[in-house]
Amino acid sequence: MCYVVMGSPLLMDPNSICRRSKPAGGAYTELCQTQPEIIQKVAKGARLAIRECQHQFRYQRWNCTGHGKSLGKILQQDIRETAFINGIMAAGVLHAVTWACSQGELLQCGCAAIKSSSGSPKDHAMESSVPAHQDQRWDWGGCGDDVDFGYKISRQFMDTRTRKGRSDIRSLIDLHNNEAGRLAVKTNMRSECKCHGLSGSCTLRSCWMKLPLFRQVGNHLMQSFRMAVRVMGGNDGKSLIPLNWDALPLGAHSLIYSDESPDFCMANRRTGSEGTRGRVCNGTETAPGACDWLCCNKGHEEHTLEYEENCQCQFQWCCEVQCERCAVRKEVNICL
Repeated sequence: MCYVVMGSPLLMDPNSICRRSKPAGGAYTELCQTQPEIIQKVAKGARLAIRECQHQFRYQRWNCTGHGKSLGKILQQDIRETAFINGIMAAGVLHAVTWACSQGELLQCGCAAIKSSSGSPKDHAMESSVPAHQDQRWDWGGCGDDVDFGYKISRQFMDTRTRKGRSDIRSLIDLHNNEAGRLAVKTNMRSECKCHGLSGSCTLRSCWMKLPLFRQVGNHLMQSFRMAVRVMGGNDGKSLIPLNWDALPLGAHSLIYSDESPDFCMANRRTGSEGTRGRVCNGTETAPGACDWLCCNKGHEEHTLEYEENCQCQFQWCCEVQCERCAVRKEVNICL
């Protein structure tokens, strides 16, 4: 699947990224000409982000699917869903580039620089989430993930996009949500340690920092989506303030927006909504994706699906797995 949305981060095909960058010049053009391998990882990060978006919104009326034009219409608005897309896309680029560095797939980067072990073990444990043990010696080592390089590339691509016709306030919102996405990766970095010593003892530990699973990043941003803060521009034209006086404080991790979302019940080309007709819903009343809510109280029909799948699989020595084919009937509910 290839999304090419002008003026958006949804450039999942490397060739499309470079074609679109030629009129604008700047960071895109330089990397396209001199470091095309990084463009490949940026595109991979975009695909990773969209897959995670579709997982997180699989039970929502808007489920992060559709052709490029629909997604483009979403991105032209300044709603919660746009905030999530920008955040997850910035996170996806950071994650994919950083992972490629650790796997040796990019010559421009590698392992993160080993941190100094000066100071007390307790201080370093607090900084890195590594548990401190007073009877052990430890040091930073191993191959830590170079999240700083991935962060730089994500900023280079996500924060320097041209914004023709957009207000300064909209640009501030986009930049804030991009940074919230990157922080979702950086703040969920985890420490890994390896013990060294005679007879399996742990007299010395080497510790390094690793990327979180991207599902963890998606869960983090979905929580931010649910608690997203609606903002308006300050009087100085350069700041953002919560629209509601009782809103949560506007923090660096918050996803922010300025306009209310459509209900996404009906297909609407103007808003990018594809409606919920034909969506599979849950027949229970309280589960996520329940039919009454997902179908917007328009009703649903029950259908019986019949298909075949592998069953009664057995391992045959050596080395083959043999399965039978079994008929399966499944009842599903479809929104009208």
